Amino acid sequence: MHEASPYLQQHAYNPVDWYPWGPEALERAKREDKPIFLSIGYSSCHWCHVMERESFADPETAEIMNRHFVCIKVDREERPDLDDIYQTICQLVTRSGGWPLSVWLTPEQKPFYVGTYFPPVERYGRPGFRQVLLALAQAWREKRQEVEKVAESWARGIAQTDELLPPAGPMPDHRLVADAARALAERIDRQHGGFGGAPKFPNTMALDLMLRHWKATGDDLFLHLVTLTLRKMAEGGIYDQLGGGFHRYSVDARWAVPHFEKMLYDNALLPPVYLSAWQATGEPLFRRIVEETLDYVLREMTHPEGGFFSTTDADSEGEEGRYYVWDPREVTAVLGPDLGALLCRHYGVTEAGNFERTGKTVLHIAEPAADLASSLGLPVEEVERRLAEGRRRLLEARSRRVPPFRDEKILAGWNGLMISALARAGRILRRPDYAEAARRAAAFVLDRLADGEGGLLRRYKDGHAGIPGYLEDHAFMAAGLIDLYECTFDERFLQEAMRLTEETLRRFYDGSGSFHLTQSGAEPLIHRPRDTTDQSVPSGAAVAVVNLLRLQPYRRDDRFREVADTAFRAHRDLMARVPGATATLLQALDLYLDGPTEVTLVGDPPEAWLEALGRRYEPNLVLTRIEAPRDDAPIWAGKAAGTGPVAYVCRNFACSPPATTWEELAQHLGGA
Repeated sequence: MHEASPYLQQHAYNPVDWYPWGPEALERAKREDKPIFLSIGYSSCHWCHVMERESFADPETAEIMNRHFVCIKVDREERPDLDDIYQTICQLVTRSGGWPLSVWLTPEQKPFYVGTYFPPVERYGRPGFRQVLLALAQAWREKRQEVEKVAESWARGIAQTDELLPPAGPMPDHRLVADAARALAERIDRQHGGFGGAPKFPNTMALDLMLRHWKATGDDLFLHLVTLTLRKMAEGGIYDQLGGGFHRYSVDARWAVPHFEKMLYDNALLPPVYLSAWQATGEPLFRRIVEETLDYVLREMTHPEGGFFSTTDADSEGEEGRYYVWDPREVTAVLGPDLGALLCRHYGVTEAGNFERTGKTVLHIAEPAADLASSLGLPVEEVERRLAEGRRRLLEARSRRVPPFRDEKILAGWNGLMISALARAGRILRRPDYAEAARRAAAFVLDRLADGEGGLLRRYKDGHAGIPGYLEDHAFMAAGLIDLYECTFDERFLQEAMRLTEETLRRFYDGSGSFHLTQSGAEPLIHRPRDTTDQSVPSGAAVAVVNLLRLQPYRRDDRFREVADTAFRAHRDLMARVPGATATLLQALDLYLDGPTEVTLVGDPPEAWLEALGRRYEPNLVLTRIEAPRDDAPIWAGKAAGTGPVAYVCRNFACSPPATTWEELAQHLGGA
């Protein structure tokens, strides 16, 4: 196989004749009258690796696969369209889903059997993989009519999912946002934070919506629940206490033991929420987590030319978590008995451990520095100094371990998320190094992943780019460029964001308020899915709507606002029914209903203004700067210059008098 993704690469031990998705494999299936076996996974998926070792690498199993099926492998991170279609089928049929996703198709791409992980022999209440293969091969030969009837039925079922959206209704109001925030608050674990029980995912989009509701209402319960969640995550094993950055999710309700893979998108989505919490509270912990997470990405997940890699595995040396866990002897060997004992107390490293597979410990904050200082009779500053020294030495020692595999493919959309995170942190924290990293990444994506027709390609690896970009690639990159403009005031990024947003409408918008996942004129599949709800990343459609509203103040026509209006009417019932899955669209609705807080700076603003503005939590901020008066965009029109820098605050088509001091600007924003 000649594909970019490590998940798709052929291995010497792997005797299956894998094909990439494409005309060659589909035509072969038709020519040889064979069904297709489609395996969808990704490089850091634990059970994907298990099934690879147990079944695909087994010569007898591979012989059955090659004889009876045309076998295709797909990386879900490269082909979210195929994953969406067949994952939806799996959930409709089995009421569950996940990866690896195993699907059997007719040569016309219609599924007739579906599941996730299959063990080599019957166990865990699941049939053995070889047993399934032989039964389906026999059914294809002897019961073709029944197989094709199932395939037709399932294909109709996936097509009918488009019909589930009700007709557009009246424009929703603030009550919908408030009801959604309250519904989310009811689901939060009051002891450990986060939503529900185990396994527990960060769900940054829902946390962001609740912070907005706190800002709108002043109800401190919402701020408390968000900051409780963020604090517990930062203290738990889901956060890499030595190297920074977040693991994928926690397998328990206390954030203690993670699934150890690290995804670029999690480490792009979490820093902006921590930034917002820092703005809202001033708590140093939240700023520290932002900086440590972004520093981790720049240190370990960055291509030499500026783009960002996708993931690191959970496993190293064949064991999940091996790279990250410790026992007391290992800590003492690095730090000596006294400092080792201190770090073991701080991070909860015990002989029993908390990672049951090994008896070792996932580092977490068991005794905070203040508690240690009190029990030892030492100043807190001295304990913190010792802990910092211990962390540095443990991280250095850990770096000599065999690291987890890093998937070095670069995805346009995920890079857009990280550009947003870096640009926001660069602006808010006044970190020019973050702004420069965002600039380099934006240049990389706009150069290496340009499709030659004004849009983006999906994936770059080893000097090669490919796969037409999806909705999230265009929407997330446009959002990143808007944030980068507000960080640097370089109008090239604003112009690129406007252009990509126009392309988003041209390629993905259907005119009825919905956006498709794939481009118009894309490869014909059995279904063209819509992008409606948040998943591990925000809905591409919702981010596209946010972009429309953030860019509307720069346009002389109302087209962007009209598309947003239609989207809210079309999805009103969905937002009311499943607020947890539509949190990003609800954030967009909040921006639409309240209108942006437009801050226009004329001239060269003092650094003190920008620092103070960065400390304010203004979720609907639209920030712009011009050197001198101009009227080529509505947001700039009528903004006169003064003898020094001036600022204007505009809301709902009404603007403040010019502010010439920070105190005046703060008053126009609503308080000091």
